[in-house]
Amino acid sequence: MNTEKQRIAIAEACGWREISDWKAAGINGQHPTEPWTEVIPDYLNDLNAMHEAEKVFLKMETLCFWETYSNRLTTSLGCLDIFHATATQRAEAFLRTIGKWEDDK
Repeated sequence: MNTEKQRIAIAEACGWREISDWKAAGINGQHPTEPWTEVIPDYLNDLNAMHEAEKVFLKMETLCFWETYSNRLTTSLGCLDIFHATATQRAEAFLRTIGKWEDDK
């Protein structure tokens, strides 16, 4: 799954709408809680953005999400522990946990 598809899938899961690639201006979308359009977060390179994505599911799915998510980080992606996982590792585990990961063909 390429990086753009990953960013878009996470943004959609977090409530961003009307996402489109404006090429030079970046990937933009309707903010989930505000009435404006802006560049979607760079989930794969920004731990703060991934923490925000995780918090969306902390509210919704709680224990089941966190158990599966942390298991994916430690076993599937080879992290020593979830606290030291990179934003990219968290993004992949997040998408796999919510069933939005697409393997490359």
